[in-house]
Amino acid sequence: MESYEYDEELEEIKRRKLQEYQRALEAAQAEEQRRLEEERRQEYLRRILTPKARERLTNLRMVRPELVEQLEIQLIQLAQTGRIPLPVTDDLLKELLARITEQKKEIRIKYTRGSVGEL
Repeated sequence: MESYEYDEELEEIKRRKLQEYQRALEAAQAEEQRRLEEERRQEYLRRILTPKARERLTNLRMVRPELVEQLEIQLIQLAQTGRIPLPVTDDLLKELLARITEQKKEIRIKYTRGSVGEL
C-alpha cells in the first residue's frame, strides 16, 4: 500500500514538473516571438527614418515610451500604404508628433453632476 502511495506522489511530482517546464517553454517562445517582432519593426524603421528622426524617437522613448510605440506603428502603416514621403525626416516626424499630441489634447471627458448613477 505504501509503495502505491509513493508511486502516486512521484507521478504527481513528475506531472507538476512537466507542466512547469511546458509553461517555461511557452513563456520563452512568446518572449522570442516578441523579440523578433520588435527586431523587424526596428529594422523597418531604420529603413524609413533619417538618422536624425531615429535619434529623436530614441530620445523621446526615454520620456514617453507609449507615445513612441503609437507613433512607430503609425509611421509603419503610413509608409506601407505610401501616404508619407520616404525617408521620413526629422521635420516630418516633428509635424506628426505635434498632430498626435494635439489630438490627445482634444479628447475631453465631460462630467455632469448626478449623471453617474442614472442609466
